[in-house]
Amino acid sequence: MNAAEELTYGGIIDLFYDDQIKKFNISSNNVLEYTTVEGKTYSRTLRDLGLFLYDIDDYLVAYRNGEIKNLEYYDIAEPSRGTWILSFLPIIIVVILMIVFWVVFMKKAGSMGGGAPNFGKSRAKMFDKEKRKVFFSDVAGADEEKEELREIVEFLKDPEKYRKLGAKIPHGVLLQGPPGTGKTLLAKAVAGEAGVPFLSISGSDFVEMYVGVGASRVRDLFETAKKAPASIIFIDEIDAVGRHRGAGLGGGHDEREQTLNQLLVEMDGFGSHDGIIVIAATNRPDILDPALLRPGRFDRQVTVGYPDIQGREDILKVHARGKPFEASVDFKKIAQTTVGFTGADLANLLNEAALIAARKAKALIGESDIDDAMIKITVGTQKKKNKIKDSEKRKTAYHEAGHAILAHLLPTQDPVRQISIIPSGNALGYTLNPP
Repeated sequence: MNAAEELTYGGIIDLFYDDQIKKFNISSNNVLEYTTVEGKTYSRTLRDLGLFLYDIDDYLVAYRNGEIKNLEYYDIAEPSRGTWILSFLPIIIVVILMIVFWVVFMKKAGSMGGGAPNFGKSRAKMFDKEKRKVFFSDVAGADEEKEELREIVEFLKDPEKYRKLGAKIPHGVLLQGPPGTGKTLLAKAVAGEAGVPFLSISGSDFVEMYVGVGASRVRDLFETAKKAPASIIFIDEIDAVGRHRGAGLGGGHDEREQTLNQLLVEMDGFGSHDGIIVIAATNRPDILDPALLRPGRFDRQVTVGYPDIQGREDILKVHARGKPFEASVDFKKIAQTTVGFTGADLANLLNEAALIAARKAKALIGESDIDDAMIKITVGTQKKKNKIKDSEKRKTAYHEAGHAILAHLLPTQDPVRQISIIPSGNALGYTLNPP
């Protein structure tokens, strides 16, 4: 074999059709050996046997018809098993990947053991009496809000008392207010006091990319609630599904509107149930659909606002349970300096103070720990190790001194509590004069 004189693939095909081949054979490993009429033998590995056979098909037909004179012998062996597998390997890989993708998809749909995906099943979490440990005594700083909700509790405990007088309890209660004011905690307290099944779900859990899934989940949620004589459904962040209809175009809006329509029907339609009370929470009541707020649906709206000074003191005492404090810690004083704090902010304040005390290896939480926690929350973490030039420190001191002097001289300003030129957060210094 003379590999140096081997022709290109196209040149080999030309040799066949020019009747210059005396004999050729193809091995099971796709190796072509051919001998020309001049008696020279060459070999070549075929990358694609099928393509080669296709290219010489007319040549073989002409040979069988007696039109090829110089070809004396040829043999084409069956391809080996390994070659066959390699030729189909890309297809096999694609099929395997599709199967794996489908299995993962089915598992995420929550239906690996039972046929079709359970897209329409509600994702609500059921809380039973044993696991429920939140009561009105655990909710502080919302006395008026609790009074409005006690009527709901009394109806769930003794519905006949109201039915004898022809009174109808509100079908829905909308808790509205800024984030962190305790709306979810109030809903849990209502369920804890009433002692009825409590189903909790987020508004975003209803809407999916598949049209009709949200409406199906609403139906399933209410069917689950109807199994008990009385129950509470809590929908957190209802603005995710209860937005004003007709606000836009597209499949996502169509799906949300279908879900909202089904919710409206379930709350006050032919399929409504007097024993089900829906409590929802939102911090954006202005974008809710008017049909959701009319009497017969969310006909009672409770605004949960920022707590006053007494409310903040009560909240601090609730979150102080289980935490050891020094005797000098005055919760009333802390309440005076935390104007604008929500219940969640106050809980975070005491938790940060506990972390700071633990970092200092202290046995009790002191006022200094609470002060450090206040600075960390309102201003940012102090960067005591930052190296700053004396000239920069002097400029910062002049700047903060100006704030302090003006706050002291102006009669409408509150007293200055603390001044610092230690960088904290994004500030080089700060002057604190809380109300």
